[in-house]
Amino acid sequence: MTTVEVKLESPTSAVAADLIRDLSAELARQYPDSHGGDGAGAFKPQDVMVDRAAFVVAWDGDTPIGCGALRPMENVTVGEVKRMYVRPGARGKGISRLILSALEDFARQHGFRVLRLETGTRQIEAMGLYQSAGYERIDCYGIYINEPLSRCYEKRIEPF
Repeated sequence: MTTVEVKLESPTSAVAADLIRDLSAELARQYPDSHGGDGAGAFKPQDVMVDRAAFVVAWDGDTPIGCGALRPMENVTVGEVKRMYVRPGARGKGISRLILSALEDFARQHGFRVLRLETGTRQIEAMGLYQSAGYERIDCYGIYINEPLSRCYEKRIEPF
């Protein structure tokens, strides 16, 4: 593997659309009875086309292998991590940790002090990643409050 780089990307680019489509298809297989079964969840590219939001792509040379997003929440100091995904062939190599770290750095640079996220109970590796990166389980928030297959996490960060 060449050196992996995580770069900002437009959430409406073809690369972003391909990664989001692959993630949604995987989630649809894992959670066929949730939210219409399409795996899209509540994410819309417009969610990260606002001030202090980001969509990043991990590149292995010229190949996009993963993505993640950050959007501001209702409180100016709280951000939400969204659409974390690494293509199956690139898993187990620390790519998701690189993506998460890039999103955390972006959040620090833009004054966020708390990051939240939601993942599903069938995504054991994701829960392990978030816990090992310092995220603590919290009560589900927002649209996830009554979702039995949701697990929510939070991490306090210090701005740069």
